[in-house]
Amino acid sequence: MLEPVRRTLLRDEAYELIRRAIIEGELAPGAPLRDGELATELGLSRAPVRQALTRLVSEGLAESKPQSFTRVAPAVSDDVRDALHLVRTLHEFAVRTALPRFTAAEVARMRAANRRFAAAIERGDVPAAIAADDELHGIPVAACRNRAVADTLDRYTPLLRRLERARFSTLPAHRSVRRHEQLIDAIAAGDADQAARIAGTIWADLAPLLEV
Repeated sequence: MLEPVRRTLLRDEAYELIRRAIIEGELAPGAPLRDGELATELGLSRAPVRQALTRLVSEGLAESKPQSFTRVAPAVSDDVRDALHLVRTLHEFAVRTALPRFTAAEVARMRAANRRFAAAIERGDVPAAIAADDELHGIPVAACRNRAVADTLDRYTPLLRRLERARFSTLPAHRSVRRHEQLIDAIAAGDADQAARIAGTIWADLAPLLEV
């Protein structure tokens, strides 16, 4: 039997809301995730909340011990370290693969996204900075036309969101603006090796936040 659409939507909605609260720090690392309390707060039944928590555990944003606890996973863990390595490698691959078919319009879109990113950093708007950063890096990912790459990045990038929020709220975030400029210039010049190297460096800049 197919699952009713309404139930699926509720499950997905619960997942998105809880995930956002974890990524944005509203639910801090180690915070308990009790299905009953969350269901009451979200105005849902326990079933979709339980399904959402199961998915969050599978994705590494939550951790669970049967008959004991379900809680927000640490911001730094082996899962996060593995995700950073994978995400870095896939962005390098995406840039290198996309470059031969990159258009001037796509370069212009990246520059516009970086201007929005810089403006968000200047005013301390971290959510807007993350949105602009996502847009910028999403352009070469889409241009590489590799669905497996895009799907894998969608799966693992959320594990890095808390690191990105920490980075974009500090002074070194301005270095990311310059890194973006260097990446775009390398793409515009058709230098695949340089573009891939810079793409990797951008993500490697998150690595110091793992040293805890």
